[in-house]
Amino acid sequence: MGETYCVEEWEELMEEKELQKKSYTKVVDYIKHQFMMGKLKIGDKLPAERELSETLGVSRNSVREAVRTLDNMGVISSQHGAGNYVQGNFENNLVESMSMMFLLNQINYEQISQLRLGLEMQALMLAIDHITEPELKQMEQIISRLENVTEENNVILDKKLHYSIAMASKNVLIVNILQALSTVMDQFIVDLRREILSSEDSRDGLYEAHRGMVKSLLTKDKELGRKSIYKHFELIDEKLKKFDK
Repeated sequence: MGETYCVEEWEELMEEKELQKKSYTKVVDYIKHQFMMGKLKIGDKLPAERELSETLGVSRNSVREAVRTLDNMGVISSQHGAGNYVQGNFENNLVESMSMMFLLNQINYEQISQLRLGLEMQALMLAIDHITEPELKQMEQIISRLENVTEENNVILDKKLHYSIAMASKNVLIVNILQALSTVMDQFIVDLRREILSSEDSRDGLYEAHRGMVKSLLTKDKELGRKSIYKHFELIDEKLKKFDK
């Protein structure tokens, strides 16, 4: 059986929890301020729990709660026996949030596809402006391999091409959000991805769209890039409608 409290004890417990909440917020705000002042950056180790506790005048439990919160957010990485390090891995936090939204039926694949279309379009436009020669060569190699591959390798290379274009955009927000969307797809919509890439007609159509995307990067042709992205998502959306029936 759970513990029972009289009214006075319950009020004291709630006050204690509220105080601890305020204390852990104080720790989070302090660490944010260290970022703003440039005193902490990615790769740096956070001060020890004891040091933070003494510096801020809060309990070590409050420090641990703040560390857990920052860890869940992807701000830091807690390494057992080694301490806590600034990480900045926000992709994991995005994945968790979108996964829960998917589980709670707040989003569906159609909405994911709509978001991907906008982001992939912008990624390609930026990549046309910022892509490097080594990145172009890598994408040409992926396209040449996509022409004749097994279904499993097709999935891998397809994801690699889209990731490479996102990276070439030089926009970390686009990269992180697209990676998070891809991970959510892998978790919940594996059958749809396989269905799209297993059909010969779809595979050929996607190959042509991918080839157009890479050609637009080579020739700096943004109109070709737009047409290729739209063709890519038209094929996916067509499969989506059949998949939902």
